[in-house]
Amino acid sequence: MSFFRDAIDTLQPYVPGEQPSPGARIIKLNTNENPYSPSPAALAALKEFEGDALRRYPDPLGQEFREAVAEVLSVDPNWILPGNGSDDLLTMLVRAVAGPKRPVVYPRPTYVLYRTLAAIQDAPVLEVPFDDGFLLPTKALVEAQGALTFVANPNSPSGTTAPQEQLAALAESLEGLLVIDEAYVAFADNDALELVRRLANVVILRTLSKSHALAGLRLGFAVAHPSIIEGLIKVKDSYNLDAVATRVGAAAIRDVEYTKSVIKRITASRKLLTEALEELGCRVLPSQANFVLVRPPGGDARRIYRQLSASRIFVRYFDDQPLDEMLRITIGSDKEQAALIEALRPILKSCPQDL
Repeated sequence: MSFFRDAIDTLQPYVPGEQPSPGARIIKLNTNENPYSPSPAALAALKEFEGDALRRYPDPLGQEFREAVAEVLSVDPNWILPGNGSDDLLTMLVRAVAGPKRPVVYPRPTYVLYRTLAAIQDAPVLEVPFDDGFLLPTKALVEAQGALTFVANPNSPSGTTAPQEQLAALAESLEGLLVIDEAYVAFADNDALELVRRLANVVILRTLSKSHALAGLRLGFAVAHPSIIEGLIKVKDSYNLDAVATRVGAAAIRDVEYTKSVIKRITASRKLLTEALEELGCRVLPSQANFVLVRPPGGDARRIYRQLSASRIFVRYFDDQPLDEMLRITIGSDKEQAALIEALRPILKSCPQDL
């Protein structure tokens, strides 16, 4: 006998990337964390936080952080909704919009949490394969007409992007919401924020986990028309942001110059890693994120993943087609990347070569 709904009993849960024990000496390149420290302004805000504030419940809308985001993006605070990481906002969106006969649609392969959240709501899922080269399959997405369509841009795990005009055309052709998940947009050349101002059915999601080195804080936000924000507020948890995250996040997002300097370092390291991997015979997809998707010679990704793990270097392997011949590698510090390349040299020598 089960106490759960059928959808929960049959659910395949989302499995996060491996997290080592605190203090473990490893090179961690599997979950797209920032290799550098958070903003000095954010760390100062954390140090100066008054413990007495923890006695009281936090602002239910994270107003201090909400106003900081609005200031940096030059939008009204009513267009912003903070969340406990962007996953929290994804949960709100699926909870509010999807359900039986209200399908969730997205290109595949992409962030697999979309599938998990839809299944929890008993919502039909339509996974539309990317066109060759991870090009956005706009025509098929329009034909699917989801109540909720997700496009991760840049996409994970490919790191590829769709141009703003293509996303605009998609939104204009959909009757439901288009959610553009910009978790990695800080590392890209362009974003889609302008579409929110033009099109009432567009929602932009962002996170401070990658760009601001605050993955441990759990903080993200949505940008959308106030009518959508009001609907999401109805279904969010009552106090989904803690007072510490609100204060530290506000300081971090206002420290624009520090963030730009870190992004510049990471994108430079991305170029160096791409070149080094290509010299070893790997095929590397052009990336606009803080990771690269790599096909090693012969496509023997599982064996390479295991050998790197044995060497205490963690990368991400997806045991699912069409990704089972590829590895996703987070951009680390230059020292971490040099160690990765040195570990790969003898491993790749034993790989079968592509014809």
